[in-house]
Amino acid sequence: MIQRIQTVYLLIVVLVAGVLPFWVNLWSDAEGNEIFASHEIFISLTFYISSLLALIAIVMFKNRKNQFVMNRLNMILNLFLLGFFVYRSLNLSGEISVSEKGIGMLIPIISIVFLVLANRAIKKDEDLVKSVDRLR
Repeated sequence: MIQRIQTVYLLIVVLVAGVLPFWVNLWSDAEGNEIFASHEIFISLTFYISSLLALIAIVMFKNRKNQFVMNRLNMILNLFLLGFFVYRSLNLSGEISVSEKGIGMLIPIISIVFLVLANRAIKKDEDLVKSVDRLR
């Protein structure tokens, strides 16, 4: 249901994880070549899986508990991707020539923030449904 705020948050995650990594560079190597997500298959697949998990969570709007769990799995995947980026950036900084980290390395953080906001909204909906069930 598009009128729920968690759906909007999840749509933002779909757009951020599915589209943005292929337009914004992740890092630049010592020669000045910009590395995008499409240049590395592992990173590309991880971003696509994250986007797909968010899209599946949108479709699962009738089952809020499974939607909540799906968002948690997506957060774990984004944390894994963020850890990979941190590891990669620590390796990049040890080069003789200076390489630059791109703004694309922040994409998992943005996704995690919106997934947390979506989980808060899902929790509010679940609490509201439980409170209405108590009144019956």
